[in-house]
Amino acid sequence: MLEGNSKDLPKDWRQISGVPDYGFRVKLNQKFEQKCGPMTIPRIHILPSLVGLTFRYIGYTLSRYRNGKRPYIDHNNLIKHKPMYGVPIGGIGCGTIGRGYKGEFCRFALIPGMYYWNEVDADQFIVNIRKRGQTVYQQVLSTKRPKGKGLNSWNWAYNGEFATYHGLYPRAWTVYELPGQNVTLVCRQISPVIPHDYKESTIPAAVFVWTVENRNSEPIDVSITFTFKNGQGSSQDLKGGAWNEPFVSNEEVADKTSGVLIHQKLKDNPCTMAISARHREGVRVSHCVAFDPKTPAKDLWYDLMQNGVLGQSTERSKETTKGKEIAGAVCAQCTVEANSSNYVELSLTWDMPVIHFANKGRLYCRRYCRWFGSEGDASPRLSSYALNNYPMWEKKIEEWQNPVLQNLNLPTWYKSALFNELYYVSDGGTVWVDIKQDPDYNKSDHIIENPLQEEYGKFAYLEGHEYRMYNTYDVHHYASFALAMLWPKLQISLQYDIANAIRMEDRTSVKFVMDGNKNLAKVKDMVPHDIGDPEDEPWLLNNAYHVHPTSEWKDLNIKFVLQVFRDYAGTKDEKYLKDMYPLAKDVMNNSLRWDTDDDGIIDNGGFADQTYDAWIVTGASAYCGGMWLSALKIMVEMAEKLDLPEDAQYFNAILEKGKVSFETKLWNGSYYNYDSSKAVYHDSVMSDQLAGHWFLKASGLPDDAVFPKENIHTALDTIYKHNILPFKNGTMGAINGMRPNGKKDLTSVQSEEFWTGVTYGLGATMIQEGKVEMGFQTAYGAYRTVYEDYGLAYQSPEAYMEGGYYRSLGYMRPLCIWSIQWALERFHPNILK
Repeated sequence: MLEGNSKDLPKDWRQISGVPDYGFRVKLNQKFEQKCGPMTIPRIHILPSLVGLTFRYIGYTLSRYRNGKRPYIDHNNLIKHKPMYGVPIGGIGCGTIGRGYKGEFCRFALIPGMYYWNEVDADQFIVNIRKRGQTVYQQVLSTKRPKGKGLNSWNWAYNGEFATYHGLYPRAWTVYELPGQNVTLVCRQISPVIPHDYKESTIPAAVFVWTVENRNSEPIDVSITFTFKNGQGSSQDLKGGAWNEPFVSNEEVADKTSGVLIHQKLKDNPCTMAISARHREGVRVSHCVAFDPKTPAKDLWYDLMQNGVLGQSTERSKETTKGKEIAGAVCAQCTVEANSSNYVELSLTWDMPVIHFANKGRLYCRRYCRWFGSEGDASPRLSSYALNNYPMWEKKIEEWQNPVLQNLNLPTWYKSALFNELYYVSDGGTVWVDIKQDPDYNKSDHIIENPLQEEYGKFAYLEGHEYRMYNTYDVHHYASFALAMLWPKLQISLQYDIANAIRMEDRTSVKFVMDGNKNLAKVKDMVPHDIGDPEDEPWLLNNAYHVHPTSEWKDLNIKFVLQVFRDYAGTKDEKYLKDMYPLAKDVMNNSLRWDTDDDGIIDNGGFADQTYDAWIVTGASAYCGGMWLSALKIMVEMAEKLDLPEDAQYFNAILEKGKVSFETKLWNGSYYNYDSSKAVYHDSVMSDQLAGHWFLKASGLPDDAVFPKENIHTALDTIYKHNILPFKNGTMGAINGMRPNGKKDLTSVQSEEFWTGVTYGLGATMIQEGKVEMGFQTAYGAYRTVYEDYGLAYQSPEAYMEGGYYRSLGYMRPLCIWSIQWALERFHPNILK
C-alpha cells in the first residue's frame, strides 16, 4: 500500500486514555532533523531579472518606514525557522494567541492583522502536589528556563521526555508524567471553533481542563496555577499604564468563576485579559493579583510551596510605570483520592471589543460584542461563559470530527491534516466584525449591498502571516473550500464584499515595483487582488499588492466566476446567483480584451500575470486558459438557470471556439503545455494545469463539460509521474514545474517550488476523477513535509523546496485541503460511510 494511503497508526504510537488516536503528536523534547530556513537568494541565472525589482522594492519599503508603516511583505524581517508551534487558542475573528507544543504562549495576534512572534516566560502553568499537608513536588510545566533574573526562583526545565503533545484543532492535549510522583497530568485545551456556528465560534476564549490521575495509595492535594502577564511579549509591554484587579463573576450559573483581570492597551486598543478558574464543588480557587515578572517572584513561589494555594487580595494593583510589566496568577486546587482522578478548570479570555486599522478611518466591533457588549467590561462574563459552556463546545466539536476520525477508510495522516490545517481560519490575522462608526459611511455608497452583513457581519483573513493582505483573492480561491463547507455564510458575505470592490474605482496612481510603471490603484469592474493592508484601511483601500498591476492579471476575474457557481452548487442560494451574475458577466466581458487573436482563449501578457507571480507566462496557457474555458461554461450554466438564453448563446459561442483552440495549441498527447509561447519552458509539466476542470467538476458539472475526459486522466497520470513520484518516492508533494525530460524546471523561482495548497488541490482533483489512492498519496507529501520533516505544524507555508527551504510561513492556501473533503463527500460517499 502507498504510504499516503495507510490507515494504520505508527508502530511506536501509544494510545492515551482520553486523547484521540489521530492528530499531530510529538514529545516535548522533539527535535526535527531537517535544518530549514526561508528561501532568500534565487539561483544565479535568475538574479539579473530581479535587480530592478529589488531596488524598487527597497525604495517602496523605505517609504513605508518613513511613514511609520511596515511594507505588506517585509523581506528584511522574514520569520525564522521555529519548529515549535501547536494549536492556537481563541475563536474566529477575535484575535488569537499561539501555543507552542512545549507549552509556550507565543505568536500573539490580538491587534488586527499584526503578529508578534514572542515567547513570554511569565505565561505558565505550575503544578503543586501535597501529601499529608506538605508540598512534595512543585514544578513549572515548561521545558525551558528564562534568561536573566526574572522568575529565577521558580523550578524550571521540566524534562520533555516525560510529556507528550497531541494537537487536533481546535483542541490539544498535553500529557505530563511527573517523575517519582505516580501522578499523570493531562491538560486539555479547548477553543470554541464550531462549524455552522456563528456565535460560539467568535468568542475570545480558551479553556484548560487539567485532569489529575493519582496512582498512589494515599490521597494527594494538587493545584494548578496559571500565571499571565500584560502585553504580547513586545517592547510595548513596558510603556506603562497596565493594572490588575481580582474579580468574581456575578453570572447566574451553577458554579461561580473568579480570577484576575489584566487591564492594558495594545497599541492604542484597550484590552482586558482574564485568567480564571471555576469554583466546582471540591475545588479551592485562589489568586495573586499582581507580581513583577522581571523579578525572581519569590513570594508567589514560596506561597505556593508553603500552602499549595495563593494568598487572597481584594485590592486592585497600582498602574505600571514606564519600563515595568505586571503579571497575575490564579490557582485551582483539588483533592485526588488514592488510585482515582479529579480535575480543575482554568480559562484565558481577552476583551478587545472595538478595533480599527492603522488609518483609523472606521471603527469596528468584533462579532462577539453582539452578545457580550462593546464597553470593554465583558471579561468576567466571557470567563464565566467559557468555563460553564465548554462541555457544549466539545460535544459539538466531537459530533463534527468523529465521523472522520472513526472512519476506517480514510488515511491516518488525513485525519490530522484536515482539522489541523484549519488553524488558519482563526489564526490568519482574522477579523469578523460589525461596523461601529464611520463618519463617511453611507449605505448608498455601497454599489452592491451585502444582504448578509447585518446578520453575519464582515469577514477577512490575511494571505499569510508574512504576506499582510486581507482576502487575497487568487489565494482565497483555493482556501475558500474551508469556508464554503464549514461557514458558508462567511464565504457568501466575503463574496458580496468582493462584488462591491469590483464596482469600486481608486484613481490613485501607484508605481508597481516589478517594472516601475504606474497604473490606477483599483480599476473599476475588475476583481481586486486583495481588500487591503491592516496598516492602511481594508475594505476602503483595496489592492495593497504593488508588485504587478493586478488589473492585468488573467486569473482574478475568472476565479470570481468559478467561486460564484461553486458556492451556488453548495448552497442553492438563488438570490446570491442572481446578484452575482451581472458582475460575473461584466468581468468576463472585460477579460475578453486579453483574447488578442480572437481564438476564444484569453492570452497571458508575457509577465507573471496570475497567482504564480514570479513565473512568466505568454499567450494561451494551461492554467489561465483552462480556467477561462471553465468560467465560460459556468457563464452558460448560470445564464440558463436565470433564463437568459441570449447570454447563454453568446458565452457558449466563445466557449466552443476556445475549446478547439485550447486543445490545438496546448495538448501534446500527454498533458497540456505550460503555455503556447516559444520559451524554453513552454512545454513544462505544470502541476496546476487542471485548475479549471477541478472547479468545474467540484461544481457538479459533467466530466467532459469542457475538456476531454481521456485528456484529464492522461494529464493526471503524467503529473503524477513527473511532478510527484521523483521526489522522496512520491512523499514530498507536487513540484510546480517539471521538464518533459524528467528534470526540474529551474527557469523561475516558483517553478521549482512545491506549493502546499496546490498539492492539496491537485489531490482533490485526482480524487474527483476516481484516482483516490493517487490523490491521497499526492496530498500526503505536503502534510509529511510540512508537519513531519520540516517541523512547520500550525505555520504551513505557501511554498517549500528541497533542502529545507520555505517561503511565507503561516499561509492561507493550505486550507485547500478541505477541497479533498468536498470531493469525498460529493464523489465518493461510500468511502465516508
